[in-house]
Amino acid sequence: MCVVKSNDLVAFEKRQVKNMVKNSKLAKSISDVSWSLFTQWLEYLGKIYGRVTVPVALQYTSQDCSSCGETVKKSLTVRTHICQCGCILDPDHNAAIHILSKALK
Repeated sequence: MCVVKSNDLVAFEKRQVKNMVKNSKLAKSISDVSWSLFTQWLEYLGKIYGRVTVPVALQYTSQDCSSCGETVKKSLTVRTHICQCGCILDPDHNAAIHILSKALK
């Protein structure tokens, strides 16, 4: 509740949970964290508190550089986004910047 209440805009990756749980190694973890329910609550609380919630397509949010837009291919095990433009960020931080920029368009 406080995430929605304390922000004017909440942007998040719109995940296809149905497809994610097909991975037998991750299915239990994904189901345990209730990703679908979490996003439903974000959208519901956004309406209750009059905040904008924006689901953003997740394609390339962690691969595209938030600084220059160049695609930097990496596996999920790589924990540093390093681009030729000089941008060096944690991949989650890079994705968050990218998601916010998509949400503001």
